[in-house]
Amino acid sequence: MGKLSSTLWLILLMLPQQLLANSQFNMREGVTDISNNVYQLHMTIFIICCVIGVIVFAVMFWALIHHRKSKGAVPAQFHESTKVEILWTAIPFVILIAMAVPATKTLIAMEDASKADITIKVTGSQWKWHYEYMGEDVDFYSILSTPSDQIANQAEKTDTYLLEVDKPLVLPINKKIRFLMTSDDVIHSWWVPDFAVKKDANPGFINETWTRINEEGIYRGQCAELCGKDHGFMPVVVEAKSEQDFVAWLANAKQAKQQAAAADAALLDQTLPKEELMVLGEQVYMASCAACHQPTGMGLPGVFPALKGSPIVLGDIKDHIDIVVQGSPGTAMQAFVKQLSIKQLAAVITYKRNAWGNNTGEVVQPSDIQAWIDETAEAKQ
Repeated sequence: MGKLSSTLWLILLMLPQQLLANSQFNMREGVTDISNNVYQLHMTIFIICCVIGVIVFAVMFWALIHHRKSKGAVPAQFHESTKVEILWTAIPFVILIAMAVPATKTLIAMEDASKADITIKVTGSQWKWHYEYMGEDVDFYSILSTPSDQIANQAEKTDTYLLEVDKPLVLPINKKIRFLMTSDDVIHSWWVPDFAVKKDANPGFINETWTRINEEGIYRGQCAELCGKDHGFMPVVVEAKSEQDFVAWLANAKQAKQQAAAADAALLDQTLPKEELMVLGEQVYMASCAACHQPTGMGLPGVFPALKGSPIVLGDIKDHIDIVVQGSPGTAMQAFVKQLSIKQLAAVITYKRNAWGNNTGEVVQPSDIQAWIDETAEAKQ
């Protein structure tokens, strides 16, 4: 039996770990030191469990064969044997300690987000992620970009189906990155397997985690918490760049934000045609509103109200602007003031007031949105 156990032990130790890592049934080694430590810890404990199982079953079957009644075996009497009880208590204790020491070291390292080079605030919002680079005046929403015809099974699905976004989170390699996790509405969970990072984003709380990426590339994950009916449409995509490329990207992002602000300011003196606003409004509605209120504007009875014939949509324009811009507290209706530009806000409100037979004929201009924002800011002072 000793030779059998030794042989099985050697076979398990000699299994090519790279082959196991690439298996779809196993954990990933990932691209961070922490993810590699987690993988190695997982494999070590897996091997220990396998060896224990092999030894236990080998002893059991050996005993069944060699101490069966047909051979005249007489059961040994060692009830309340102090030596045996010490032995079967001490051995599991030593095994558990051997597992606990590396596991504790890894867990402590995972929780140490101190001395970070970059801090990013991650906010979950049904069903998108908001990323804010703290101290850099750069922030944006990251939204699922999988085409609707793939979701409706009208087109062939790609390898990244439901794992692609319009704007990925861009991070540098070889830098310690601290994440601050929170939520605007319900509990979400930001998960990227290749980083060994999975942290809940709770409304009203700030959770903390970190990563340091070793390799450039694109890494995908998703919300790992059941956060609502479109839980499966909330992916995470991270693009890891070299330090130089990240600095250049960050500078371009800042410039793009300044240009967007300048473009919004230029719109305040313009009167945009209804046709242009309707085309843009439909695009914005399908990207930001249709998940809840449906492409037909009929909503989901008992969950999301219909916009077709809605008293808000057909009522006072200021009330309609108010609920789109700042949302409705206590409901799933989000504030879109930070998610959309003033042109997009004007366009989507115009679209809602003239689509699906609403036909109010009313047009909302970017200047109307800015006026409402300014009035609200003054009222709060």
